[in-house]
Amino acid sequence: MSDRHHVLVHGSAFAAVGSGGDITGVHAGSAPDGLFVRDARHLSRWQLTVDGAVLTVLAPVGSGETARCVLVPRGGRQEPPSCTVLREQAVAEHGFVESVRVVSNRPVPTTVRLALTVDVDFSDPFELRRDHRTYTKTGAVRTREATEDGIVFGYRRGDWESRTEVACDPAPDAVEETGTGARRLVWELELAPHGTTELLLRVTARPHGAPDTARVPASPAGVAAELRTLREELAAGCTLAVDPDWPELADACAQGLADLAVLRVRAAGPDGEELRVPAAGVPWFSAMLGRDALLTSLFALPYLPALAAATLPVLAATQAARSTADPGPAGEADRCAGEPGKIVHEVRHGELAHFGQVPYGRYYGSVDATPLFLVLLGAYTETTGDRTLARRLERHARAAVGWMFDRGGLAEHGYLVYRADEGGLANQNWKDSPGAICRADGTRATGPVRAAGAQGYAYDALRRTARLARTVWDDQDFAARLTRSADDLRDRFQRDFWMAGHAFPALALDGDGEPLDALASDAGHLLWSGLLDKDHGQVVGRRLLAPDFFSGWGVRTLAAGQPAYHPLSYHRGSVWPHDNAVIALGLARYGLHDEARTVARGVLAAARAGGDRLPEVLAGYSRDTHPVPVPYPHACVRESRSAATPLALLTAVRGEG
Repeated sequence: MSDRHHVLVHGSAFAAVGSGGDITGVHAGSAPDGLFVRDARHLSRWQLTVDGAVLTVLAPVGSGETARCVLVPRGGRQEPPSCTVLREQAVAEHGFVESVRVVSNRPVPTTVRLALTVDVDFSDPFELRRDHRTYTKTGAVRTREATEDGIVFGYRRGDWESRTEVACDPAPDAVEETGTGARRLVWELELAPHGTTELLLRVTARPHGAPDTARVPASPAGVAAELRTLREELAAGCTLAVDPDWPELADACAQGLADLAVLRVRAAGPDGEELRVPAAGVPWFSAMLGRDALLTSLFALPYLPALAAATLPVLAATQAARSTADPGPAGEADRCAGEPGKIVHEVRHGELAHFGQVPYGRYYGSVDATPLFLVLLGAYTETTGDRTLARRLERHARAAVGWMFDRGGLAEHGYLVYRADEGGLANQNWKDSPGAICRADGTRATGPVRAAGAQGYAYDALRRTARLARTVWDDQDFAARLTRSADDLRDRFQRDFWMAGHAFPALALDGDGEPLDALASDAGHLLWSGLLDKDHGQVVGRRLLAPDFFSGWGVRTLAAGQPAYHPLSYHRGSVWPHDNAVIALGLARYGLHDEARTVARGVLAAARAGGDRLPEVLAGYSRDTHPVPVPYPHACVRESRSAATPLALLTAVRGEG
């Protein structure tokens, strides 16, 4: 997001507003502003004027659960502004509220013409990505209807229908057409000498498929109370104690927990029960992504097991039952890389997903969400001692194991394997951008890909599920089979992936079984999963702290100096906080405690520079040459894995892998 945008988040809703509280609908930097709810933009313009003029920002929107700013009409030293406008905005789970207070600065009665230009384009976020794709919307109809206290914007395309309702107290004196499709709400305000008047503006989003019973609080204070309740509920289940001698860690953990509370979205478990699970991130991934929710829950597990207790049933409920090749009525799971037992990668509610113009309505293009589901189920059971969830989800866990062997590639290839998905993701591990899995010279992988990190997750999944089979399901034969498979995978991996000349594992094997020789941070994920033996693991761990890997803010996704390296790429040289959380946990697992603390200090310094909040990703520039972190231009500013990263760092610096 652009620096000029302030982001407010509440579950599946978020708003990005300018420094003066306006929404222009125009990209500023890398992302658009607006109010977004369930994958649709429900406000694309929200611009305030006084007496026909744009206001000057005296005090811009700052940080906080509500957006506050102070504005004035233009004036000068000899003719100071006639009034002052104080705006306060907040995002509710189903919309947006604003208080506008107009204060007269004159000792005589004053009339102020205040106007609010409003429009709604109902854009799907995929339309706003600037990736040179266009989406046809044949038959789409937009409506605008004035009401007694505001206006209702409507959108219909086939069986798809959405509305945005704007209600004002007091009602506007007039609703004017602008000639561009937007509407201008106008008030003629009579102000007493040094008097004040207040307007309350409420926007209720009615996305397709959402219940009509949704309500929005009448004021920002009401929304703030809802947010406090969310945070208090999350904090009530959290056991967290941070060394007071490390204030950066304590502050980053506190900020991360506050963000996790509001980043959760509603989803259903196997029996239809409503649960809240971590959304991936704002602005581009305000939706449930399987891998992201699983990693977030794993990072938070020692302190906040409630996230895992919600994430696991929701992912079980969306587990694929059929394959594209299977006969049967078409459904999202059938069209979108679904295979029996596979855990979902992404769940979207937008228009383009509904009409099949993007495959992400319920999309299964991930090689690693399925083993991570098993890792989390095993870790949750071991950490909490609660066997109820493992018993309830036994069928789903066995189906996930079945996918790893039958469709995932373990039985046929000896490894988890993925193939580029036409129309979906070319790469289906966590580094899922098109060129992320490559050789050192930048050449991309071809054919079926065996990504290194996914093999680590598979190894951990097999071992943890074997433990569940022994201790919870009383299936000793199944446990023995999984243990043998894990041991075989470990031996095979070190033979096939280890590059002796680099003393480092390959990033992946290509379709011919040849190693992709890029030196990448994925090696740290092998430490986290325990796939490497102790000697190899310690060599790898120390290598990750060499200057070409470690930027000072964290470990780069790709070591500098390789032709493929680019500090502003998404996955080929940038620094990801959650990637570093995994690495730090892996370093601790292999006894490299000094190295784990070094990684933690670098990441926490980046958090401190960002007001104790970590973004999705940072540029890979060295801290030695640039003393503040350089932002990655397209990063999510709120991201669940990054929010949970300080919790993982706390575990790592305590010496727990």
